[in-house]
Amino acid sequence: MFYYETMLKKRVIALFFLAVAVLGPSPFRTARAEPVSMVPHKALYDIRMTTRHSDAPVLNIKGQMFYEWTASCEAWTTNNKFTLVYEYADGPASYVASEFSTYETFDGTHFDFRSRRKQNGEIVEEIRGTYEDDETTPDAGTATFKIPAGISFALGPDTLFPMAHSKALIARARAGDRFFNATVFDGSDTDGPAEISAFIGPRETVSLPSEAAATGTIDETLLDSPAWPVRMAFFPMDKGKTEPDYEMTATLHENGVISDMLIEYKDFSITQKLVALETQKTSGCEK
Repeated sequence: MFYYETMLKKRVIALFFLAVAVLGPSPFRTARAEPVSMVPHKALYDIRMTTRHSDAPVLNIKGQMFYEWTASCEAWTTNNKFTLVYEYADGPASYVASEFSTYETFDGTHFDFRSRRKQNGEIVEEIRGTYEDDETTPDAGTATFKIPAGISFALGPDTLFPMAHSKALIARARAGDRFFNATVFDGSDTDGPAEISAFIGPRETVSLPSEAAATGTIDETLLDSPAWPVRMAFFPMDKGKTEPDYEMTATLHENGVISDMLIEYKDFSITQKLVALETQKTSGCEK
């Protein structure tokens, strides 16, 4: 019942929140070099269920997600925290607290990932692992899970990590491209890489809703950046599925901020609304 947080962790994939004409023969290597300037920031989102099929076991989902992105002189770091309440038709509500963090070097040679989920105060899932480039094969290597042990995935040069994917997606939007397919690994679960198919809509201007502006908790200068509506479908790799696990529509800004999101599952849909946003201090050497 808790795949919603896993999907939200995959937003780090997808949006932080992507063919050949822009990225060249190796999406991985070119994504690293693409001069897209993203702004380190932290944001808070309200999470609410908006639609539900009558036979869905979950009656309601509500809560918040905190997202933080920082950059050092050699890597990006992301931190996500979720506090969610699941209400069910045939049982008591469940309170879920999740944390997910990544460390991704600018050159793509190293990637750390870890997550922990608690249900009603008890740990029900923990993941920890790392990726290292193979010294003999450029832009390829192995992602190895330390917790749970015994799981690994060989990743080729066409696999992107979360921030590289975000930068590449923004580059495609800036270039006026409308479609982008990518293989992405974020370590948010033990399923390995996922295929993300993205449709990029025309550039738009985002206006902050009056009720949000009145709170004074959103730095509106971060929303002045050009933005595009992006529709993404998430497919598991090598499972023979023709239908996506879920789909997502998000407003993605050129500076990496996501100002709105809708996530659609087979049984229900969720919105993620921005309620607080501010710039993080920079190190002066961000990529």
